[in-house]
Amino acid sequence: MGDGERRMVFVTVGTTCFDALAKAVDSELVNEALLQKGYTHLLIQMGRGTYVPSKVTGNSTLQVDYFTFSPSIADYIREASLVISHAGSGSIFETLRLSKPLIVVVNEDLMDNHQSELAEELAERKHLFCAHPQTLQKTIEAMDLTALQPYVPGDAKPVVTLINKFFGFPVD
Repeated sequence: MGDGERRMVFVTVGTTCFDALAKAVDSELVNEALLQKGYTHLLIQMGRGTYVPSKVTGNSTLQVDYFTFSPSIADYIREASLVISHAGSGSIFETLRLSKPLIVVVNEDLMDNHQSELAEELAERKHLFCAHPQTLQKTIEAMDLTALQPYVPGDAKPVVTLINKFFGFPVD
């Protein structure tokens, strides 16, 4: 890494309120872990949350900024060196499609655990890292980005062909 190289961590909570994630990434311990891994900037998309991160600027600290919503987060993901995301499938698959390293943080306050199941399964397959707000620091410290495997989306064509045959539609 050259001097002055910008390495941005983009954090997204989606459209919901996930203050536990915003607080976790804004903590001194998580900021220090990110600095130790060579990251220079932290950009937090806060959604409907009420927690306001501390904007920090300075030469020896992680540069922190935040916003609530954006029509699209794809450009932020493209620019990021690391993405930390809530466990929403849209955010997960958009990040994986763009081949960005990803830590998914599970929102334990949600009613069911389908997001947790998705995140844990993709972590088991080594496509991403899975954490909870209270384990985020340790996950960052322990993460080895070279251990991640690229995500290759499945081919839907056989399923489409089967459905078309079932309904008597022409098959390509």
